[in-house]
Amino acid sequence: MPYPKNDNKILSWAEEDRPREKLIHKGARNLSLSELIAILLGSGSSTSNAVELARELLKDAEHNLNHLSRWTIKDFTRFKGIGSVKAIGLIAALELGRRRQSHHQENHRTIRSSQDVYEEIGHDLKDLSHEEFWILLLNRANKVIRRVRISQGGVAGTVVDAKIIFKKALELQATSIILVHNHPSGQNRPSDADRQITKKIIKAGSFLEIKVLDHVIIAQHQFYSFADEGLM
Repeated sequence: MPYPKNDNKILSWAEEDRPREKLIHKGARNLSLSELIAILLGSGSSTSNAVELARELLKDAEHNLNHLSRWTIKDFTRFKGIGSVKAIGLIAALELGRRRQSHHQENHRTIRSSQDVYEEIGHDLKDLSHEEFWILLLNRANKVIRRVRISQGGVAGTVVDAKIIFKKALELQATSIILVHNHPSGQNRPSDADRQITKKIIKAGSFLEIKVLDHVIIAQHQFYSFADEGLM
């Protein structure tokens, strides 16, 4: 049933059409994205109700939740009817969704390919607006022991210290590691600095008998694997 157009207020709608009541009676899965966002917003503006405001947000984000999850408080507050409190609530809800997507079972994933690496950690890095450098620590069976963030930087890069990487690997008795970092720009090709740090870490690992299996660059919805390209 289309929403009523004569009255801007959701309270004037039939009860079964109101997002909150619809969720109670039919369940969250039966709501559209705009209805779910409207519930988070709670209210609209003087000219738009919450559902209409939610539609404006989605239109601006090209109806892509991954784009929306990259927005900052400043991005959300561009819209009339959204202050910092509403913006914070939306960002928190989107972060919960991301964490649910990347939640791991107690029995960690076995890494057999670069695609496994992306599925293990890609959800945590693909939507970041800054660079982060992580390592996956693996046991002899190539199961992930732990994921460790080594550094966090700005849009253009982050500092990586090989000593910190291998200190973590030795502490947790990892037999091999995989390097992972993201490119917020969406460009998945490695830079000269990426190539140099990879060679440096591989060399350091050889002295400690800790093999570096791959270096994967996460660039939003795509990735680049040094191993796949024969660069390891």
